[in-house]
Amino acid sequence: MQFKHPEFLYALFALIIPILVHLFQLRRFQKVDFTNVQFLKAVTLQTRKSSQLKKWLTLLARLLIFAGVIIAFSQPFLASDEIVGKKSETVIYLDNSFSMQAKGSKGPLLKRAVQEILSDLPEDEMISLFSNTETFTNVSKKDIQNDLLQLDYSANQLPYNAAYLKAKQLLSSSPETIKRILMVSDFQQKEDTFVLPTDAYTKTNLVQLLPVTRQNIAIDSLSLQRNANNDLMLQVVLSNIDTNAEHTSIALYNDDKLIGKTAVSIPKNGTATSEFRLDENTQINGRVTIEDPAITFDNSRYFTINTPEKIKVVAINEANDNFIKNIFTSDEFTLISSSLEALNYNDISTANLVIINEIKQIPISLTNALKPFASQGGKICFIPANTGELTSYQQFISGFSSFGLLAEKTQEKKITTINFSHPLYRGVFDKKVMNFQYPKVNSYYQTNASDIILYFEDNSPFLFKTNGLYVFTAAINTENSNFKNSPLIVPTLYNIAKQSLQHTGISYTIGQTNSYDIPISLGQDGILSLISDQENSIPLQQSFATKVRITTDEVPTKAGVYKLQDKDKIIQHVSYNYNSAESNLQYYDLNTTADYQVSESVTELLDQIKEETRVDELWKWFIIFALIFLLIEILLLKYLK
Repeated sequence: MQFKHPEFLYALFALIIPILVHLFQLRRFQKVDFTNVQFLKAVTLQTRKSSQLKKWLTLLARLLIFAGVIIAFSQPFLASDEIVGKKSETVIYLDNSFSMQAKGSKGPLLKRAVQEILSDLPEDEMISLFSNTETFTNVSKKDIQNDLLQLDYSANQLPYNAAYLKAKQLLSSSPETIKRILMVSDFQQKEDTFVLPTDAYTKTNLVQLLPVTRQNIAIDSLSLQRNANNDLMLQVVLSNIDTNAEHTSIALYNDDKLIGKTAVSIPKNGTATSEFRLDENTQINGRVTIEDPAITFDNSRYFTINTPEKIKVVAINEANDNFIKNIFTSDEFTLISSSLEALNYNDISTANLVIINEIKQIPISLTNALKPFASQGGKICFIPANTGELTSYQQFISGFSSFGLLAEKTQEKKITTINFSHPLYRGVFDKKVMNFQYPKVNSYYQTNASDIILYFEDNSPFLFKTNGLYVFTAAINTENSNFKNSPLIVPTLYNIAKQSLQHTGISYTIGQTNSYDIPISLGQDGILSLISDQENSIPLQQSFATKVRITTDEVPTKAGVYKLQDKDKIIQHVSYNYNSAESNLQYYDLNTTADYQVSESVTELLDQIKEETRVDELWKWFIIFALIFLLIEILLLKYLK
């Protein structure tokens, strides 16, 4: 038993006063002689004994009355030693990711967690609570009741260790407080193992809410393919968890118009693929849907097919340009190929890619024209000539990078290694090819470059990139190299051109960093906006002379087809989808450890915390005891003769 005001206990010493008064009472009885002395002695002895017993009992009752009142004023209580004299701080992480849509025994997991927090959290307790989208600091449940009831699901989930570290930031650094972190989630398995940071001064409690069934059918991905007849096909990949799914209906819409419907059976914990044929050269704002009541966010995926803008390529030649004309065909590119003498410098400012094809000496005027072109996001591909003027080359490359060509060397070398992880070859090779017929060169230029794309046999660069400049270190004419006959030349030059203008893909994933180019020239105050029926936002954008580069990360937050608008003018459409990782209803098998305790419900955990932090006030009992002994004293004085 402990006391809030132990100083009142000193008043107990005052209880010695009535004891002393009782013990040193000096009253004497006067003796009176009677004739029958023997009879009177017996009466006197009996009266004295009964009088002393009554006084002792009355004294004891009074002492207990005063003691009870004094102890009550000192406010005694029973509590755990670790919570005495300390305040408590609680931070709650409430996972509102899409997987929390799953149905538990009491409804959707997120809605159940919100209801239990609002019903079981003490009214006057101040907490901090955050989700994947919202943060509330030092609030009571009354302050955030409406916000929690309206809390929507989020496409992005904080990693569990990041959520823990954020919760730590919301706690104070005072050692005089009891710190507790509550993490409420289904703890969907995202990595191989579940690991949280450890902190001996913070109590961590995990509430793992699990659905009654893990069954879920989801649209995993959409992609465009060509079949054997060269038809354009939309490939839909679906996944299924927990049970077999027979005759799952799939519908394809263009805006709100149904343009295709089919059905597919998906094995338990497996995938299935379905295809729809699309019309060529048709703009489509597409939506693929299925019906699955378990989790609804993954029942639709959106895609967009826009009429692609042609990429403008300017080739400046002093060598044969037939290979350039064969690669950059008119269906995808607008090619302007000319000699240096016939070059129209105005074409450079409107181009996406400039190819310098074996010019022996690069004039200063061309270098000066290409510098602002590169600063505006344009790409340059430089192919040196045999016995070119090295000083001219060095002066040209130095305008874009600290790397350069050092010296020309006549020596046969094979091109043997491909940097498969380089962005230039992303999606080109199904697997690493190691046994292709190696192209070779007879002479090359030495360099100190680092971002190498193609290597010679001694690991020196044949093709490297520096900023927006792609540099070959050897001439590729037929006298010096057979690279033009290699299968590498087409994907290399084709992808250099493709990356000079990043066309919008058929869809992008919300929460990831996405970048694409819009071939439009905006004015000084021009701004592009992403607009849909659910959400309007202004993405991060960088304006160049011939394009605007859009980068999205935190916005948009809702899946759908968005109009990319310049004021009221629609430029094109872009589709965004939620990350399909939330569809995989696999969960960590969590058990209580030395670092954290696991509970099955918020109610269970909050009841446990209340029990651990309960303070039993005892002062009322001591007041009751004092009143009881007061009653006893009254009865003693009235009825004990």
